[in-house]
Amino acid sequence: MTGGEVLCDEQELRKLFLFEKLTPDQLTQLCRAGHVEWFDAGPVYREGDPAENFYTLFEGTVVLSRLVGVDEVDVTRTSAPGVYAGAFQAYLGDQVPQVYNNSLRVTERSRFFVLPAEAFARIMRDWFPMAVHLLEGLFFGFRNTQEAIGQRERLLALGSVTAGLTHELNNPAAAAVRATAALRERIARVRREFGEIAADPQRGKELSRLNDLQDRTVARIEQAPTLGPLEAADLEDEVGDWLAGREIADAWELAPVFVQAGLGTDWLDGIADQVPDGLLSRALDWLGCTVEAELLLTEIEDATHRISNLVGAAKEYSQLDRAPYQRADVHELLDSTLLLLGGKLGPDITVVRDYDASLPSIPGYPAELNQVWTNLIDNAAWAMHSTGKGGTLTVRTTRDGDRVLVEIGDTGPGVPAEVQSRVFDPFFTTKPVGEGTGLGLDISWRIIVNRHGGDLRLQSEPGDTRFQIRLPIDPAPSDTENPEQEQEPRHDG
Repeated sequence: MTGGEVLCDEQELRKLFLFEKLTPDQLTQLCRAGHVEWFDAGPVYREGDPAENFYTLFEGTVVLSRLVGVDEVDVTRTSAPGVYAGAFQAYLGDQVPQVYNNSLRVTERSRFFVLPAEAFARIMRDWFPMAVHLLEGLFFGFRNTQEAIGQRERLLALGSVTAGLTHELNNPAAAAVRATAALRERIARVRREFGEIAADPQRGKELSRLNDLQDRTVARIEQAPTLGPLEAADLEDEVGDWLAGREIADAWELAPVFVQAGLGTDWLDGIADQVPDGLLSRALDWLGCTVEAELLLTEIEDATHRISNLVGAAKEYSQLDRAPYQRADVHELLDSTLLLLGGKLGPDITVVRDYDASLPSIPGYPAELNQVWTNLIDNAAWAMHSTGKGGTLTVRTTRDGDRVLVEIGDTGPGVPAEVQSRVFDPFFTTKPVGEGTGLGLDISWRIIVNRHGGDLRLQSEPGDTRFQIRLPIDPAPSDTENPEQEQEPRHDG
């Protein structure tokens, strides 16, 4: 609520640090362009409204605040004469949206010098043309630099994922190639053995019986139990002795094959009962090739399933086939990121998932949330690897009121207390020169706060660093209606 306008006193205006170097003529023009106004306790202007005035405090107490999701966070509280707020970017004209980028309120009856935005812009351009050019260059140069390095940060995140995906794909792909080559050789042996048996006209009945045994063997392989190392070793000795006792060729090479397929001496006894002694060795060799072929097919199937799962995780991570804004399962997003970063984490980092299965899906931009997980997990991995000992990465989810809490913690050395308040600042990094852009956490903060109306905080001490992300389950319309609006204040909880 305004308390009314009063005359402008040029000498009082000169006492404010912004105007102390102005000439008498400039002070006269300034007083004519603006006015002095009292405001009762309450709001002066609100964030997002058209920036119509530039305010400079004479006396009173002001509070600047910013919207962080649905919460209004106080940024500055001061009674110092000369502090200013409002349309201070009016000199940029229509090059940027001219809206208030914070809210201003007074906690007691306060007096301001109020200068309309148009007059402020005109005075800046007329009185300080060189300063205006320098400020324009600084403003747009910083923004362009931030965008360029932000793009590099996104590429670095993609590079981490690509490296992890390549590493993870290489193992099943190589296994499939090896198994395919071995399978080709086993199939050739099966054909050869079968041809030799079929060439004997006296073996017609045995051939039919062998085909039946082959079908029953394959069916039994599909039901094979999983054996522990000691159980498998004992069974190999038992099967090997059985084969050697009947003078079967390559007995100790066949034994592990049969055991891997879950075929023990009971199966061998059944074969021996149905096959003439003169045909037993050749029959077991032929069945051994069949068993190996089935095991290799299973290995190829497992490898291709692994590749399919990795491709599915990459698809989930990138959200290439999804609408950009949609409801998503936060656990699926986290799992796809963890899977793709498996190679980056390495064997010396243990991953612990502590998920709340009752959490609902949340609305948002899944691909951007995956970039946040990538940045935070990559930072955690770097911190733990820097100790030379590895550590534990804990990914926890739970419900926190009307929000979903995602916590990514590590057992690294921690963030020094004196810099924790700066970790979300653009270009700030604790990594050595050349190893970080300083924009990963800044971008993460903007994605969580600006784009999703959420909250991102840091809690850190040596051996226990946690980044906490809170995302609204059902955001208010204002949370997402202007997702590109910049919000600068950072807080670390």
